[in-house]
Amino acid sequence: MNKNYKEILNQITTFIFDVDGVLTDSSVHVTPTGEMLRIMNIRDGFAMKAALESGYNVCIISGGNNEGVRIRLRNLGITDIHLASPNKVETFKEYTELYNIKPEEVLYMGDDIPDYHVMQLVGLPTCPQDASPEIKAISKYISHKNGGRGAVREVIEQVMKVQGKWHLYYDGKHD
Repeated sequence: MNKNYKEILNQITTFIFDVDGVLTDSSVHVTPTGEMLRIMNIRDGFAMKAALESGYNVCIISGGNNEGVRIRLRNLGITDIHLASPNKVETFKEYTELYNIKPEEVLYMGDDIPDYHVMQLVGLPTCPQDASPEIKAISKYISHKNGGRGAVREVIEQVMKVQGKWHLYYDGKHD
């Protein structure tokens, strides 16, 4: 892990997250009808919503495709949701070009091999504590939390605190 990752936090304008293994704990509950259910962390959701409300870009790039996941993310206010992405690098390049985002301004959190190549393109590649060894090896920051257990909240909070944008508030409209 790169000890200088904190120097990069001031440059971050954009958060990109994978879903399975990052926003979830990689578990899938399969119903008798074949529907696959995932569990997401409410605190991760609160942090993503706070990031959006503070002017950050939040994007989801996932190989998986689940309508329940899309609905949850839209309810948080996330509009850049790329599910069933066959090529995460291509999706990343299209997204950053569309919004004129420099790769060094991006924090990407992934957990497994499908995230490997896109993580090599960003300013701050990060991962949950329980990520695969290959992903840990290229991450500049490894969360102390596991996927689906607050890793997303942890990295968002760090960036926002360094940039003076983390505010604890409650207006009755948050998760």
